[in-house]
Amino acid sequence: MNVKKQMATALAGVRILDLSRLLPGPFCTMLLADFGADVVKVEEPHRGDYIREWQPRIGKNSGFHVVLNRNKRSLTLNLKSPAGQEIFRQLARNADVLLEGFRPGVMARLGLDYQSLGAINPRLIYGSLSGYGDHGPRFQRAGHDINYLALSGVLSYSGRDGRPTVPGVQIADLGGGALLAAFSIALALLVRERQGEGQYLDLAMLDGSFMWNCLRWGKYLADGEIPRPGDDVLNHGFACYNLYETKDGRYMSLGALEPQFWRAFCAAVARPEWDQSNYIEPGLHQEDLKKAVAGLFREKTQAAWVAHLAQHDCCCEPVLNLEEASRDSHIQARQLVVDLLHESWGAYRQMGIAPKFSRTPGALLSHAPELGEHTEAILQELGYGPEQIGELRRQGVV
Repeated sequence: MNVKKQMATALAGVRILDLSRLLPGPFCTMLLADFGADVVKVEEPHRGDYIREWQPRIGKNSGFHVVLNRNKRSLTLNLKSPAGQEIFRQLARNADVLLEGFRPGVMARLGLDYQSLGAINPRLIYGSLSGYGDHGPRFQRAGHDINYLALSGVLSYSGRDGRPTVPGVQIADLGGGALLAAFSIALALLVRERQGEGQYLDLAMLDGSFMWNCLRWGKYLADGEIPRPGDDVLNHGFACYNLYETKDGRYMSLGALEPQFWRAFCAAVARPEWDQSNYIEPGLHQEDLKKAVAGLFREKTQAAWVAHLAQHDCCCEPVLNLEEASRDSHIQARQLVVDLLHESWGAYRQMGIAPKFSRTPGALLSHAPELGEHTEAILQELGYGPEQIGELRRQGVV
């Protein structure tokens, strides 16, 4: 079912075989599917992607699955069976991209590694997305977002009062993994257009997470100081860039880094004495200034502060919960939340598409698929007839 009539898309005609599960890989292929790639989600028969089982649900489907796997097709295939492996090789012959998220060595044991599939399709771009990459002392260890952030150093200075904290979003999975993978795949497609051949992509979430240290790495190079929670301007260390509780127990975010914005904030709250040059310098005075600003914000409710600062361009905005953010006028204007209707689930709100392309925009064309919903159609594309498909089902291949 088409949700929205599609215009020209950036990745029309690109076929992606997606063997990934849970969050990092599916988010990556969701981004590519949103811009027209034909993403075939290859899943284990009967169970499929484990995220399908997670509560809570929208109808019979996990809400996580509904968001992460829109615009994709689902094929069930038993890759441990010779027949399933042969079907996958047929798919790989005409695929542009393969993304898998198993531990290193799994695909080789199945005979479906890059060396094997690249030999039958030299144009194939083969992405392996894992926690620690395909080599190194930890390459066979299990891990999750929190582990990659811990080992990369990111957690060591994320927090305040000397204590690290766990971020509310999965920075390693999404930023270090999914976004890095999507960028790498797009870059590899460009290289293939120029040079005619695909390549292997070793994509590690620890590697990507480490790159998120770029600002603190630059400071560390210059001053040799090891970062820690609450020690710097961007992690609760300075008054001008911090979170402040309001009278009603809500919070405001103040990001008045540049002199013009700090000056505007001081003027807006009638505290000209705070507008000193050392507002952006480290020192004991920062603790006094933070306490003073905190006392100020506790004088009004969040709504009152929003109204008071509405006409002041000083980088001060309310901390919204997810429901409030979804209904924010700017979020709505940017179409980051859209209303959809599913034939069985009913009405629901889906996340929109962030990048806005003028000539080849992304589009929401289909809901997240049921497990194996497109198995028959995809097998027919390979030339399998009804009797052959029926036999594959009886054998548990699909």
